[in-house]
Amino acid sequence: MAEEATLPGTDILADTKGMIDGLKSVCAQAGLANDSSEYKIITEAFLYKFLNDKFVHELRKLDDFKDAENPEAAYEQMPEEDREMALVNLPAETAVVRPEYLIPALFNRKNEEGFAGTFDAALLGIADDNVDVFSVRMGEGQAIRLFSGVSRFIVEEGKRDSFCAQLITKLAAFSFERAFNQKYDFFAAVFEYLISDYNKDSGTYGEYFTPHSIATIIADILVPEGAKDVTVYDPAAGTGTLVLAAAHRIGENKCTIYTQDRSQKANEFMRLNLILNNLVHSLPNVVHDDTLMNPRHLAADGRSIRKFDYIVSNPPFKADFSDTRDALAGDAYRKRFWAGVPNITTKPEKMEIYLMFLQHIVASMEEDGHAAVVVPTGFLTAKGKIPLAIRKKMVDAHMLRGVVSMPSNIFANTGTNVSIVFLDKSKKYENALLMDASKLGTKKKVDGKNQRTFLSDEEIGRIVGVFNGAEEQDDFSVLASYEDIEAKKYSFSAGQYFEVKIEYVDLTPEEFDAELAKRMENLNALFAEGDRLRAEIEAQLKKVRLG
Repeated sequence: MAEEATLPGTDILADTKGMIDGLKSVCAQAGLANDSSEYKIITEAFLYKFLNDKFVHELRKLDDFKDAENPEAAYEQMPEEDREMALVNLPAETAVVRPEYLIPALFNRKNEEGFAGTFDAALLGIADDNVDVFSVRMGEGQAIRLFSGVSRFIVEEGKRDSFCAQLITKLAAFSFERAFNQKYDFFAAVFEYLISDYNKDSGTYGEYFTPHSIATIIADILVPEGAKDVTVYDPAAGTGTLVLAAAHRIGENKCTIYTQDRSQKANEFMRLNLILNNLVHSLPNVVHDDTLMNPRHLAADGRSIRKFDYIVSNPPFKADFSDTRDALAGDAYRKRFWAGVPNITTKPEKMEIYLMFLQHIVASMEEDGHAAVVVPTGFLTAKGKIPLAIRKKMVDAHMLRGVVSMPSNIFANTGTNVSIVFLDKSKKYENALLMDASKLGTKKKVDGKNQRTFLSDEEIGRIVGVFNGAEEQDDFSVLASYEDIEAKKYSFSAGQYFEVKIEYVDLTPEEFDAELAKRMENLNALFAEGDRLRAEIEAQLKKVRLG
């Protein structure tokens, strides 16, 4: 399966997962397994370790330390003024860690009374020293710091020192050194494993985690070879799976990521994902706020929304936005939500919020921009006023590049069938490629209960190859002109455009007569059986009436 493929560097991957498991066992022993605070502790400890090891890795490359037998010791013993001069040459994406905040320094103090305070002080100190580079921001612009400390989650103060001592012991026993030469796939696997236990509630926007098969298909179709100096945006980013896949396809140093999400937890995961994948320069563009009410990525005038080169999104399909619905339907938002705003229903969880994000995405595309959006497959043929108006605009403006309908159960935590809508404002396409990939994949139970569909690498390759090549394949893909789509009432369902093929078989007159006689015999037998059953039923009814 594509999601389960063996990755290069599996030894370091296994060791990294082992370190994560060790941190989780410390939390479990403290009675915090499945506690709401567990993910904060695990992610802060993991990120502290990653930044510490990355700092030491870069430190070894500097002229002042490259010949040192123990760079950390040399760094600690160097006069403060000299240290500051040496660190000027560190890469901008490397967090600076003071000598007293390094993991070996803390490990040597783990048996001291008050060690929990020492541990937290190191985290908070690193956060303060690197706030300009490593923080994300709230909607109003306030920085959300890198760390907030972990010992406070242990209710019994007498157990805090021991808890932090166990954490530092797990961190000191592992090294990321071998991981720094790994690529995106490695860190994607690490990230998925790290958050797997904390991805069960899908947040107020979107899924926290989008399957890598979906992310790969979107990136490989959406982004052409040679793209550079471009912007990538997701207005409901979750943990960032889609923007990270697109950035990896483009090249992390050739693009800048912009995201927004109103889930604090999702934004914390997003920050971690960017740091792991060498996209620190995009951290200032990660915003925690309501995209629909308060889009925070604005144009130079400070009033209109910014336009982006590439937009990728798996927006929430159903979420309660009843508190803001009437405001969004007002004049101030009418230009952005040109197709309308869904009404409040008796079941708020059925509110079709994805229709709002679709409109926001279309409004956020550059004049020659590209977008790929995951939608419920029902959107492709929905007859409601709003979905029909959105599809009509996509076709009439010649921005619909195509649609891929995915297999059922492709997501871990929803049974909703999904499709991917690809948009392109360059107007270089005269037809839309409509694809029905719903029959692909292998179904497998996950955790012994939930059934998921996994796509193989070959199946992913087929989807991407056929789509990018604009190939027509029987009962799989079809090129539909914008006029044809308009004639079919703007349906995006591939099945409605497939040709009905009738197989013709050459028969001699004798073979034809024999086949006809055989079929007539079968038909007469069926009629006779029907007459017998009807007589039997009538006899039974007569008995009932007489009885």
